[in-house]
Amino acid sequence: MADSKRPVTRSRRSQGGQAAVEYVVASAGVLLPITFMLIFTAQLLWTWHSAVEWTREGARYAATHCYQNGSDNVRAWMRSHVPVHMDQQEFQSGTAEIQINYYTRNAETGSLEDFACDGGDCGTECVPDAVTIRVTGYQYRTFMSFLGLPPVQMPNFMTSMPIESAGCDPEAGTCLP
Repeated sequence: MADSKRPVTRSRRSQGGQAAVEYVVASAGVLLPITFMLIFTAQLLWTWHSAVEWTREGARYAATHCYQNGSDNVRAWMRSHVPVHMDQQEFQSGTAEIQINYYTRNAETGSLEDFACDGGDCGTECVPDAVTIRVTGYQYRTFMSFLGLPPVQMPNFMTSMPIESAGCDPEAGTCLP
């Protein structure tokens, strides 16, 4: 009977080693990729949320500050107020394009049409009815380039808002730049 117990003890020891090897293989083949996938997804969603909120803040700024023909005041404000996130440089350097469109409401049809004003910049005579901010051409590259994968093309971020006052005081005849 003593001889029959020895093989059982040896097989338990060899099974313990096999379990350790299986754990290492499972960790390397399953757990690490899942961990990296979670990190990548969290970074992507963080950047997405930051870009959406940044576009909204740009539209709020445009709705409360004066109209300028080239929209340089809004574009400069947005580039200087990029939220902190992984791809902050993409939005500051200009690879992600900022499009700013102002609209006026047609009195007869009620539809929005492109706004144009012959008056000077930041004047009370040039107040549009709505603004749309669009951020286009952004590609998420941060984690992907590390793995040698192509970047993720993000959709266009867009926010439209009615113009509140354009920062203008008609009585004083002044507007905020």
